[in-house]
Amino acid sequence: MSKTFSAADVASHKKADDLWIIVDGDVYDLTAFKDEHPGGAKILTRVGGKDASKQFWIGSLDSKPQAKKEEQAPPTPPKTPELTPKLKKEAEHNEREVPRVLEPEAVPGTVAPEPGPAAVEHKEASEQFGDMIPYADPSWYQTYRSPYYNDTHAALRNEIREWMEAEVLPNIDEWEAAKEVPAKIYKAVGEKGYLAGLLGVHYSDLKHLVKTTPKCVPVDKWDHFHELIVTDELARAGSGGFVWNILGGFGIGCPPLIKHGKKELVNRIVPDILAGNKRICLAITEPDAGSDVAGLSCEAKLTEDGKHYIVNGEKKWITNGIWCDYFTTAVRTGGPGSDGVSVLLIERSMGGVSTRRMDCQGVHSSGTTYVTFEDVKVPVENLIGKENKGFRVLMTNFNHERIGIIIQAVRFARVCYEESVKYSNKRETFGKKLYEHPVIRMKLAQMARQIEASYNWLENIIYQAQEMDDTEAMLKLGGAVAGLKAQATTTFEFCAREASQIFGGLSYSRGGQGSKIERLYRDVRAYAIPGGSLEIMEDLSMRQAMRVHKVLGMKL
Repeated sequence: MSKTFSAADVASHKKADDLWIIVDGDVYDLTAFKDEHPGGAKILTRVGGKDASKQFWIGSLDSKPQAKKEEQAPPTPPKTPELTPKLKKEAEHNEREVPRVLEPEAVPGTVAPEPGPAAVEHKEASEQFGDMIPYADPSWYQTYRSPYYNDTHAALRNEIREWMEAEVLPNIDEWEAAKEVPAKIYKAVGEKGYLAGLLGVHYSDLKHLVKTTPKCVPVDKWDHFHELIVTDELARAGSGGFVWNILGGFGIGCPPLIKHGKKELVNRIVPDILAGNKRICLAITEPDAGSDVAGLSCEAKLTEDGKHYIVNGEKKWITNGIWCDYFTTAVRTGGPGSDGVSVLLIERSMGGVSTRRMDCQGVHSSGTTYVTFEDVKVPVENLIGKENKGFRVLMTNFNHERIGIIIQAVRFARVCYEESVKYSNKRETFGKKLYEHPVIRMKLAQMARQIEASYNWLENIIYQAQEMDDTEAMLKLGGAVAGLKAQATTTFEFCAREASQIFGGLSYSRGGQGSKIERLYRDVRAYAIPGGSLEIMEDLSMRQAMRVHKVLGMKL
């Protein structure tokens, strides 16, 4: 029976006692013939396991035919070699018929050709995952090809979704009503090794601070797309309160400490945070200073001995604040404006820190907090970065914060769309399913179009952020990330409204079939405003882009 061998298969037969070669795509077993070859066995073993077509044709009566394939005549076989003196002597001595010279015997089958220099490797389609509702999951979940993801990404996605569907999704409504997520859930995320991978830095750089690492992804293989997957799958719960409870304070409060904190401070504080035992948040916004970070007034005065800062001031809308042990806090240590801003790590145990829950329109289980600092004595060792240079620390942190908001907003838009597709194929009006009404299909199409546009832009930004260092990313990506935040949050807002129209009254009452839509509709403003409001993001996106491209040589 004819067989097909790969080049790798043939390559394994390269020894004197097991010798194969390839000639013009056919495989030959020369094991028995090698000693009878006129040039000796050494010549054959030299090309054993390889394509020997070139060597085979060199010196033949005719060069390798160049005619078109259909016009080619069979190649002239090489001249049969004469008997060696040894064989002639044996034949004469034994007075028997001269034996036939051994000839190479072809192994039936052909060899699979190796790709040439111009060959293009085609990415295999990923295995389908999820309910396969078009656009309800990223396209690479649904057998479409992508250059960004590999088997480790798929394994991580599968692991998180299994955990979410077993431990989280059945309890979201209960936690929303209680305005709190059990502490064991945050701790579980730490125990699974996910928290260290959600900081926008190389996981391998934090390995010495982590007690347990992810089972399905080697830490040296963890990239920004793994972080995207974790955040995206958590957001599939359809609750901003849940996602912010787990990632809100941590995802923006810990990166400045990791990147700019003193080594002794990081080693003392961070391991318990990454294990899920302690919590941290970012305290920038004040009652009178939101997007205008340079205008903050929370004051930190250096003591006469130069060993401590005394902090007084207030912070507002601080995510997770009521549960936090540590506050990465923007304070004023110098004159007015950005040049007088510093960042301190304030520990609740230092005393003088009081927190109270704020009752907000949405994200109920996120623990939005009003924080007051009264004569808090903070060691100078807790300074993050340099004194009066904290504005840069905060600015380099904004890209990561906004990307987290973008990932969540796009997934929430998908949830609104997915729930609408399912409901419209179940609900009947005027004798037919909602989906059969053209106006409903138009709404779904508009939702899907904006979701896919936003997600593809997001993947590009994630890739760029992964390839750039912090400084380049801050300069080049600041405008793009701001623009994408505006795009993603308006997409979320649009999808929440359209889903509410499709669900009708069910989206206006809490609980039941429309509970996700009702909840997400309330969460919309928590994504459009924090991290930079829509208007500021759109203005920043153009100002920053024009400034960068002017440096790059823009011609107008």
